[in-house]
Amino acid sequence: MDSILAGFVRALRAAGAEASTAETIDAARALALVGYADRAGLKAALGLVLAKSEDEKQIHDEVFDLYFGRPPAVATEQAAAPLRTGDAEVDALLALAEPGPGGQGGDALAAALERAATSAGVDEIRFATQTGYYARQTLDALGIAPLEARIAAQRANPEAQAEVQALEAARDQLRRQARAVVQQRYAIFGKPATEAFMTEVVVTRALGRMAPAEMERMKAAVARMARKLAARHARRQRVELRGQLDLRRTMRANAGHDGVPVTLAFKHRRRDKPRIVAVCDVSGSVASHVRFLLLFLYALHDAVGDLRSFAFSNRLQDVAEPLEKLPFDDAMALILKEVGNGSTDYGQAWVDLHDRHWDAIDRRTTVIVLGDGRSNGADPRLDLFAELAGRAKRVVWLCPEAEGRWGMGDSAMLRYRPYCTSMSHCATAADLERTLDEALEAYH
Repeated sequence: MDSILAGFVRALRAAGAEASTAETIDAARALALVGYADRAGLKAALGLVLAKSEDEKQIHDEVFDLYFGRPPAVATEQAAAPLRTGDAEVDALLALAEPGPGGQGGDALAAALERAATSAGVDEIRFATQTGYYARQTLDALGIAPLEARIAAQRANPEAQAEVQALEAARDQLRRQARAVVQQRYAIFGKPATEAFMTEVVVTRALGRMAPAEMERMKAAVARMARKLAARHARRQRVELRGQLDLRRTMRANAGHDGVPVTLAFKHRRRDKPRIVAVCDVSGSVASHVRFLLLFLYALHDAVGDLRSFAFSNRLQDVAEPLEKLPFDDAMALILKEVGNGSTDYGQAWVDLHDRHWDAIDRRTTVIVLGDGRSNGADPRLDLFAELAGRAKRVVWLCPEAEGRWGMGDSAMLRYRPYCTSMSHCATAADLERTLDEALEAYH
C-alpha cells in the first residue's frame, strides 16, 4: 500500500476514527482513481470511504488538512543574492534554504524535509518536549553536517565573516523549517497519542478521587468507551442474526436441484434483547461512581433497548425521566438533590422496588446494583433481594469499597453476595466498562 496513504490512515486512527482494514482497501482504490494532484477530490473520496459518522467526518477533514498541508509559514530572511561556496553538499543545502514564494523555502525544501523527517522516525513523536530532539534528527537526515562543518571552519577566518553570517542564516532557516515540520507531525501523531495516554491514566484512576479538572476528560472518555462497546456488540448481533448452516434442511430444500445448494437454510437461536435495570445508591462518596455508571448506560442506548434506572439513599425513585430529558450534568444534580440526602437504607429501597416497580424485572433482565451495601444497621431485607435474584436473568453488584471492607461494621455485602451472579469491587471507569461488556455478552 502507498506509504502516504498508510500514514494518513494511521493518523486517522490516532485521532479516534475507526478506519477498518476493508475501508483502508477502499481508500487505496479511491486513491488509484483520483490521485494526489486533485486534493479537493481526494479529500472528498477518502471522506466517503473512511468516515462512517458525522464525528468521524469532522476528524477526517481536520486530519486531512493537517496531514496533506504544509507546515505553517516560517519567516525567512531575504538574502541580497544567492550564496555559493563551491562545496557541492553545502551549496545543495543553501539552494534548498533560499526563500521561496510565500516566505518558505519552496517545494524542494518541503519535499526534502518530509523525506528527512520520515527517515528520522518523526512519526513516532509522542510528547511536545521531544520536538527539539526530532528536529535535530531531521536535520541530520537532511544532511546538515557539511554546512555546520563549514561554518565552524570559516569562523576562524577574519576575511570570511560575511560568508559565516550568510551560512548561519541559512542554517537557522533550515532549523526553523525542520522544527515546523516536526511540530506538524506532533499535531498529527504525537498530540493524539498524548491525549490517549492521559485518557488511559484517567480511566484507570479511582472515581472517588477524580480531580475537578479531570471530569471533562473522563466524561469524553466514557462516552467514547460506550460508543465502542455499543458498536462491538452491534457487530456481534449482526453476525449472529444469520445463524449456523442447517445441513439437513439445506439438502431437503435443494432435493430438486440434484443436491446443488441453491437455497441455504440456517439454524437460528433465539436471543434476548439486552434489558438492564440499574439500582444506584447515590449517598455520599458513592455518587461519583453512580455518575459514570449512568453516563455509560445512557451512552449505550443503541446497544441497550430497554433501560430502567433507579436511585435511592433511603426511598427509591425512578430517575429515567430526568436522565432522558435533561442535559446529563443537570439531571445528575437534580437526582442528587432530590434523592441523595436521606439516611441510606437498602432494605427500604428493596421494599420500594418491590411495591412499585417489580414488573421491571423478569427473566430477561440484568440488574446492576451500584452501592457499598451499608444500611446504617437497618434490615437489609434479604428476603426481597433473594426474590429479586430469582426473577432476574443476572444480578451484578458493583461496590466502590475494596473487598477487604465487606462485612465490616454496617456493611451487608457478604450477606447479599450469595444471591448475586457476580459481585466485584468497582473503582474505575475501566471496571465499569468491563462489567457492562460482560452484561451485554450474556445476551449473545
